[in-house]
Amino acid sequence: MIEVIRAESKEIKPKVRFSETHRIKEILRRYKLHTVCEESLCPNISECFGGRHTATFLIMGRICTRYCSFCAIEKSKNPPPLDPNEPENLKNAVKEMGIRYVVLTSPTRDDLEDGGAKHISECIKSVKEIGCKVEILCPDLKYEIKNLDIVLSAEPDVFAHNVETVPELYQRVRPKGNFEKSLELLEYAKSKGFITKTSIILGMGEKDDELKRAVEKIAQTGCDIITFGQYFQPSLTKNGKVYSFIPEEKWEFLREFCKKLGFKAVFAGPKVRSSYLADIVLDEVEKIFGTCKNQV
Repeated sequence: MIEVIRAESKEIKPKVRFSETHRIKEILRRYKLHTVCEESLCPNISECFGGRHTATFLIMGRICTRYCSFCAIEKSKNPPPLDPNEPENLKNAVKEMGIRYVVLTSPTRDDLEDGGAKHISECIKSVKEIGCKVEILCPDLKYEIKNLDIVLSAEPDVFAHNVETVPELYQRVRPKGNFEKSLELLEYAKSKGFITKTSIILGMGEKDDELKRAVEKIAQTGCDIITFGQYFQPSLTKNGKVYSFIPEEKWEFLREFCKKLGFKAVFAGPKVRSSYLADIVLDEVEKIFGTCKNQV
């Protein structure tokens, strides 16, 4: 297992350059693109926009058809249609921004027959055309393996799908999600030779024994990378409350616990988010067993 990367480590934090942040935002607006950094009110936005060589794009629009209590992204049952120019715009923006690693994520689009699988695949392929590595943080695609196969056919460098919380909280926190089926997606992608990744948000009411059981089940899928972060309530009126703030000793416990379970990388801390420092994590994981050779 790699040495744990800590969110508070000074060695991995670049100097924030606000002029660079402005430049990145200007490019995004010009190409009509969105980032999860902005839409989800990520606490690391200034650092990532201001000096890193990676970005997390929110493709397939800014509106989600799910109503998860922890998420700040706008919600509606009838989002606008997909932008057919998005794959090309995405590629051009990435090239202009000089990014070496891209994370693509999206809202859940239950209004689309394939959950957006074809569009996601086109976006991955478009970015990879310019030699950029791509991590896809994928929605559940209606839990259809045929949809997942479409995404995997684009050969992302990392396949990520977040379970978000323990199964006992799904009815309140992620009512249309299914913990066991999410594990099936991760296990299937792993069986095809992909580096896999997931994330859990803490502080939403989970119990210690529930968390341990959930992590053990994730480990059984062969998942390579797992991240843990603190839940911060985006809105006092639209989002669920914070039940607890996690002490440092619990982050330390999770790092050691996951190490024993066989995860190749663990990233745990209050400001950790699924895509934060994703390029560094992949570099370290690839040193262990080489660039993955996908079987799709």
